[in-house]
Amino acid sequence: MFTTWLTVLSICVLGAMSPGPSLAVVLRHTLGGGRVHGCLAALAHGVGVGLYALLSISGLAVLITASPGVFRTFQWAGAAYLVWLGIRGLLASAPNDTSPMAVARGSSAARDGFLIAFLNPKIAVFLIALFSQVIGSDTPWTARALYAGTAWFTDTAWYLLVVWLFSTPRWLGWLRHNAVWFERLFGVILLALAGRLVFETIA
Repeated sequence: MFTTWLTVLSICVLGAMSPGPSLAVVLRHTLGGGRVHGCLAALAHGVGVGLYALLSISGLAVLITASPGVFRTFQWAGAAYLVWLGIRGLLASAPNDTSPMAVARGSSAARDGFLIAFLNPKIAVFLIALFSQVIGSDTPWTARALYAGTAWFTDTAWYLLVVWLFSTPRWLGWLRHNAVWFERLFGVILLALAGRLVFETIA
């Protein structure tokens, strides 16, 4: 069981470290709102991944991946959300800690972190593919819970590490000085990712 768990852990680490919209969203909130907002986005993203992990070990995630209609609905919703986030980034203005936008950014960090994970059905595909290799009909629920917890913990720990690295005073001051340009860069990246997702959906 320990060897199997190490396999699950290794694959989850590689999956979490893969760059994509999740990384862009967590970095965006880290640069815009600091360590607290970045942590909120990271923790909420972990909740989204953990939810998919629980659905995967219980077999319910198959209902999403096996139904083309449901899967495409999640894909289109995810693409629309990426477009919305991208447009917000492109329209970013100079940061002001007392502005309503800054306050709203703090309250939206957790929402963005969760939805960017929950509206990405490829996470379910990834976890189902992983767990199908290590979970059988005779696998006890304690082991299943351990594997699901590993997926949740790995994702959360990785993004918290990203937040900590990019929110250190040495980096954050310079990054915030150029915050508007980074916001717009993240906006372009998110729109590009949305375009790729739309292409994959209609292809």
